[in-house]
Amino acid sequence: MRLTKPRFEPLTDAELTPEQAEALEPMRPGPVLNIFRTLARAPKALVRFNQWGGYVLSRRNDLPAREREIVILRTGFLCKSGYEWTQHVRIGLREGLTEDEIGRLKKGADAGWSAADAALIRASDELHADQFITEPTWAELGKHFSDKQRMDVVFTAGQYTQVSMMLNTFGVQLDEGQTLDPDLKGF
Repeated sequence: MRLTKPRFEPLTDAELTPEQAEALEPMRPGPVLNIFRTLARAPKALVRFNQWGGYVLSRRNDLPAREREIVILRTGFLCKSGYEWTQHVRIGLREGLTEDEIGRLKKGADAGWSAADAALIRASDELHADQFITEPTWAELGKHFSDKQRMDVVFTAGQYTQVSMMLNTFGVQLDEGQTLDPDLKGF
């Protein structure tokens, strides 16, 4: 975690205005994560954020869920977002990534991946470094993914770059019961 305490405390239910409560309603019933309780301070932004994020995490995104999680986790790692990494390790495991693969995501595209997975990781790296996918990586993606899926790689990396920026800058802390990956200490 970049900050040891939040710059904005997540709002409690007792602190919510009616507009903030309405913005959080789609997350209920159940626990509302710290990211959403923090973003509820800007309820109109939270509503729009959830609409776009809903696309990226839905079946409307043509990337298979496992491959989408490769892009999300690699982006979160590159952005040094401990919160994002912690949330999506759990999701990645549910969507078919193995513990070994999650560990290798930290090492990059040359850590024993299939050609398709390596292309996703390279694309994530290039988008992070230069906000652009080079021709060789774009062509390699095209061997494994449709044009719409390649677009969704960019959409996914962009969304999770933005999420990581917010989490890191606002100091959103892990939710109760979560622990930070020891490799990410100092993020």
